[in-house]
Amino acid sequence: MNRAFVPGPLAATECEATGDRWTLVFVRELPHAPEKVWAALTEPGQLSQWAPFTADRDLARTGDATLTMIDGDTSVDLPASVRRVEPPTLLEYVWGTDRLRWELAAVGAGTRLTLRHTVEDRASVPRAAAGWHICLIVAEHLLDGRPIGPIRGADARNYGWDELHDRYAEELATPRTS
Repeated sequence: MNRAFVPGPLAATECEATGDRWTLVFVRELPHAPEKVWAALTEPGQLSQWAPFTADRDLARTGDATLTMIDGDTSVDLPASVRRVEPPTLLEYVWGTDRLRWELAAVGAGTRLTLRHTVEDRASVPRAAAGWHICLIVAEHLLDGRPIGPIRGADARNYGWDELHDRYAEELATPRTS
C-alpha cells in the first residue's frame, strides 16, 4: 500500500434492497460549499482528476453522455444518460447498468454528500463503496487545492482498496469478492 495515501475511516454506509437490485448509500461530509462540490461532480476537467471515468461533456444538463472507464492503459466507453439535474443539490444518471444519484446538502460551510449507487448484485456493493471511498478522498484533495491525481482501476489496490473492500463487506454484511 502507498503509505503517502491514507484512506482514513469508513464512510457512513448502508446497503438497501431496491427491487431486484441493491443500492449502496454512501455518505461523506466535505468541508466545501455545495456549489464547489457540484462543479467537481459535473465538470469534465474536474471529473478527470478524481473519478474512475472521464466524461465527454458537462454532466450539469440532462441527456446522453459517454463516461469512459480508465484502468491503466485500458479505457472502455460506457453509455450514460443524465436523468435529473438540480444544481447544486441533485445529480442523477444511469451509467452502463448502474444508477447513481448524488445528493448535496449544505451543512454549515460544508456539504453532506450522499451517493446512492444502485447495482445489479449485492456483492458489487462493497466494491463500489471501496472505490468511491478512494475516489472521494482524491476529490477532496482536489477541492482543497492539493490535487494528487486520479487513482483508478487496478491501481487502487496500491492505495488500500482490498482492505477497504473487506471492511465495507463486513460493515454492510455482504459477501467478500474481488
